[in-house]
Amino acid sequence: MDPGAIASLMQHPIDSALLVLDRDGMPLAANPAAQALGLQDAAARYAPVLRDLRELLAAGGLQTLPCSLPGPQRRLDGWLRAVRAPEGGVLAYTLGIPDPEGNGRWQVALDSAGHGLWDWDIAANRIFRSESWLAMLGYTVEDAPDTSLESALSLVHPDDIERVRQSVRAHLDGRSDVYVGEHRVRHCDGSWRWVRDSGRVVAWSADGRPLRMVGTHTAIDEQKQLEGELRKQQSLLEEIQRIAAMVPWSWDPRTDTGWWPRDLYRLTGHAQRQHDTARAWLRRLTRPAAATLRQAWRRMRRDGQPVHFDLELEDAQGAPLHLQAWARPEQDGHGHIVRVLGQVQDVTAQRRADALLRWRTELLDRVSSLGHIGGCEIEPAGRRVQWTEECYRIHGMPPGPLTLDDALALYTRDSREAFEGALQRLAAGGPPEQLELCFYRHSGQRVWVQVLVEMDSRPGLAPRLVALYRDITRERETSERIELLSHYDLLTGLPNRFLLRAQTEEAIAASQDRADGSGLALLLLDLDGFKSINDSFGHAAGDAMLKAAAGRMHHALGNGELFGRLGGDEFLVVLRGADHAAAEALAGRLIAALSEPLAFGSEQLKVGASAGIALLGSDGCVFDDLLRAAHAALRVARERGRNSWQLHNEEIQRQTRRRLEIEHSLRGALEREEFTLVYQPQVSIRDGQAPGVEALLRWHRPAGACHPAEFIPIAEQCGEIVRLGEWVIAQACRQAVAWHAAGLDFGRIAVNVSGVQLRDRGFAERVVTLCQRAGWPPGRLELELTESALILDSDSLRHCFQVFERNGVQLAVDDFGTGFSNLQYLNRFPVQRLKIDRSFVTDMLRDPNAGEVTQAIIHIGHALGMRVVAEGVETLEEQAQLARWGCDEIQGYLYTRPLPPRELAQWLRHLSGEPVTTGWIPNLAGRSH
Repeated sequence: MDPGAIASLMQHPIDSALLVLDRDGMPLAANPAAQALGLQDAAARYAPVLRDLRELLAAGGLQTLPCSLPGPQRRLDGWLRAVRAPEGGVLAYTLGIPDPEGNGRWQVALDSAGHGLWDWDIAANRIFRSESWLAMLGYTVEDAPDTSLESALSLVHPDDIERVRQSVRAHLDGRSDVYVGEHRVRHCDGSWRWVRDSGRVVAWSADGRPLRMVGTHTAIDEQKQLEGELRKQQSLLEEIQRIAAMVPWSWDPRTDTGWWPRDLYRLTGHAQRQHDTARAWLRRLTRPAAATLRQAWRRMRRDGQPVHFDLELEDAQGAPLHLQAWARPEQDGHGHIVRVLGQVQDVTAQRRADALLRWRTELLDRVSSLGHIGGCEIEPAGRRVQWTEECYRIHGMPPGPLTLDDALALYTRDSREAFEGALQRLAAGGPPEQLELCFYRHSGQRVWVQVLVEMDSRPGLAPRLVALYRDITRERETSERIELLSHYDLLTGLPNRFLLRAQTEEAIAASQDRADGSGLALLLLDLDGFKSINDSFGHAAGDAMLKAAAGRMHHALGNGELFGRLGGDEFLVVLRGADHAAAEALAGRLIAALSEPLAFGSEQLKVGASAGIALLGSDGCVFDDLLRAAHAALRVARERGRNSWQLHNEEIQRQTRRRLEIEHSLRGALEREEFTLVYQPQVSIRDGQAPGVEALLRWHRPAGACHPAEFIPIAEQCGEIVRLGEWVIAQACRQAVAWHAAGLDFGRIAVNVSGVQLRDRGFAERVVTLCQRAGWPPGRLELELTESALILDSDSLRHCFQVFERNGVQLAVDDFGTGFSNLQYLNRFPVQRLKIDRSFVTDMLRDPNAGEVTQAIIHIGHALGMRVVAEGVETLEEQAQLARWGCDEIQGYLYTRPLPPRELAQWLRHLSGEPVTTGWIPNLAGRSH
């Protein structure tokens, strides 16, 4: 500026204080009024505060701005103007105080704009507030709040006060250029008013501490309310758009500018940009999507009509994004498009749902086929039926028109009635029902289906019946098979033990309820010799015999009798309304029928039968008691010769009790040392020496004597024979070692073994081990077996004999001729000795048949290379006859009864000619067991 012009201006007599500032806000000149106010110093000191106003004027948008500076007594309010060069650049600024002596127009301007002025003397902690500030909150000068900062902060809302403190502190600490914020202030009536508060430090101490801060309060309640309404409307609009997944947009093709909402960027996964163009959008899209947009634009230009198209993109995560877009062109009077209005809708979820629905439909079709589940819709009025493809397949019919009557014609009568009844109940408002129905395909195949049927009533649609069919044929057949297996014997088709029990218990209850007191009999039948048929001819022959037995019993019984197979070769018959005479007569007929031979291939199979009879009342009142009594009677019948029946009585009951008592006493008898061994020599007829000694078991039972013939079978049945037998072998071997050490002359020690022991695969090894532990050679041990044990030809038996033969253990067949004799078994196994049963020896001198059998056994034994021992020899005549027939050895009371170890030692010494103990008698006439 021209210095002369400035000086002339400054000397002009005006009331206003005028100050000229350079472009940095520093004073260049001041008129007298400004000098009187010291305005130059204030302007220089507060030049940084006024920098924002100068920059705003320099931008060219405004010509004049209000400003304020502190004066010596009060705040000086005025106007800041820019002085521009002809080309528009700022040359300088003028600061004028129009009314330096009063409030002036600056204060009026602030008040009219709704601003309240505050001026905070930081050092003195005093705040000057303008009248407009006080009026804004309903105060007057007289009742104005205290001027301290704490008083000012006490008017701030509790939720906002900490934020105000932090903002003020940040500005005072120099961390922000200006203090500004919006918060609530308490009105004098107690309500809260929103204000915008802003200020700046305008004076500092020499060491840089803030001394003075000036600012304004502006009421913004209406603005806040307007913002709230706008936010509500914006939220509502966004919610509507969110629900519909739709985003509007517009585009000006002439300038290639458009309005692209933020949601459009969010939807497409792109960052929002200012002044975005359609070309920029095309570059971001995939080639197929960009080609679709160009094609839509060409259609709009050609036809001038709205277009609709689909876009396939990828979202920010790379997942498929499906959009549907609508665009409507706006044209000028010449038909040129001046604007395009459009809308984009996100249909990704719908497309995914459609794809999922298609996938589920296909999956349900596959599941329906794999699970044999068909669907059916029935119109109640016309009884028309719509079947799924799987439903046609289940019924074995080709697809085509079908009525309900056509479908039900395949079903059994019971199933048709059940289905029609369910339809009637559903039509009457009943709940859904589940049925199991049976029908026959045209091929004759029986099919079971599980049907779930319900009434489907939906608004706007006629009621209809919906049925689901599931093929359960295999499940039903399996269930029937399980039922058959659990209640019937598969071999004979007869009721098994479980069904027999249930049927018998019902018959018992019915018999007990009858007033006439009619009885009930239980017959238990067992096939005699059945095991030997299985062992000799195989299990196929045994099965054929069991089937034949079932058929013969069926023909011999009446239609009202209960009978079935308990298991093995045991059958049970329940005779209702019968006494003991009728039961015995029936037992005779059944035994006769079962004794008839059965042709099996080229063989004639023949078995016998034994029966035990128990009567309701006298022998028990429940199934278990009756069955126990019948078992006891059957055992007696078999012991008395088989092919007979036995009625249960008190004697059998007494024997059963004794048997149970013996079995109980056997438990622990070995540990109680109740067993001992006695020994009986076997004497050679040729030279009178003792080639063997047999060990015999004796039980010294505290409750009374018990013969081995009585307790040995019981020990075999309860399993005690295994431990007991091995104890006998060990004890006999130890005694033989003691005799041998004493110089006594005898050949072998013989021990009886049971067939139960021979079935144990490890038995032979344990026998050899017992001999070794006792120090007795296995070659001088002889095991006496029964014929029944030899008949049990099995792998374990052959293994035993192989071990015995390998170690030299000798074998003898005891009681030969009393069992099922089969020379094939004798020739197959390594047997060295046959023992003739005492029953033949006792009768051979007076019964020619017994004598012939005895002589035949001797000849058979010699023919097989075996030595023969006769048991039970008591007279010299018997010995002489056996010698003439060629018998090798004899055993019996002719020489001695079984003796304890000490007495047998004396007997052996006497036999060898050694002196014996005084008073010992080598041959006793009395018998002892």
